[in-house]
Amino acid sequence: MNDADKKRLLREMIFYRRFEDRTFEAYMERKIGGFLHLYTGQEAVATGVLEMARTGQGKDNDYVITGYRDHIHAIKTGAPPREVMAELYGKETGSSKGRGGSMHIFDASQNFMGGYALVGQPFPLAAGLAMGCKHKGSDQIAICFLGDGANNQGTFHETMNMAKVWNLPVLFVCENNQYAIGTRIERSTAVVDQYKRVCAYDMEASQHDGMDIDVVMEASQKAIDFVRSGKGPYFIEFLTYRYRGHSMSDSKGYRTKEEEAEWHKRDPIKIYSERLIKAGIITAEDIKAMEKEIDDEIENDIVKFAEESPEPKVEDLNKYVLDDNPDPRWVGPLQK
Repeated sequence: MNDADKKRLLREMIFYRRFEDRTFEAYMERKIGGFLHLYTGQEAVATGVLEMARTGQGKDNDYVITGYRDHIHAIKTGAPPREVMAELYGKETGSSKGRGGSMHIFDASQNFMGGYALVGQPFPLAAGLAMGCKHKGSDQIAICFLGDGANNQGTFHETMNMAKVWNLPVLFVCENNQYAIGTRIERSTAVVDQYKRVCAYDMEASQHDGMDIDVVMEASQKAIDFVRSGKGPYFIEFLTYRYRGHSMSDSKGYRTKEEEAEWHKRDPIKIYSERLIKAGIITAEDIKAMEKEIDDEIENDIVKFAEESPEPKVEDLNKYVLDDNPDPRWVGPLQK
């Protein structure tokens, strides 16, 4: 990567951190309702993995699917930040027309196939997307982001087995942030190292530091090349940490301040910033200016767009519902 790319990646991670911080504020201001799960602390994973994937090409993108901590994955895949924020605000201009909210960001135009509220739900859908890629004969792959807490679902084991049996072009990315809501992984899972669990399905797997974006990109490139070359599925685990609670109602009472302080020492933005400063690629003053520019963009463009966008109309309540939809484009076989 050249110096410009490295500065861009740093800017992206700072942008994602500030975007999530601003959604936290908007939630506290009661401008965002429902559930809200923030990605703060895990920025290196989505940024690094998707930097190595095929994005920015619209319908030729790789397919990406994830759980409910989904804002940043959507944006990095290509969803406009304005539309993601508007969706959080429940506005008509949102990525799901204000009908989905935080846990259901979706942008089919970029092959971002959604965030899903049900734990374990993305697994079989990712396998289906990969099967579609295989049937089309394209070199696209499906990338499924998942949390360590989802891996005890039955869908995990069923999907891993079939992905290997059918040799599907799917990359499973486990963001192991150590906790399933408030339950420490050692208390819920017999095999703590998640990448070891797929050995039962004879699947290629590896584990890496998820707080260092250079490590993430190097490991992801190897995994993506493996899957895209037709060698079958790959499971990659990144050890990371979320700095905020599981959701907005989480006080983090189950974690010690000492543990949090240790993980804050390995902040992915801090690690990358210091590396670029040491290499002479950027200065501390440049980073401060970048942060101000990002804050201005988020406040004066993205948040402004969301706040000024129209609410969905009550008369459009059933507009995107299949059953009894008057729009002929949405009439299914049961209605004909």
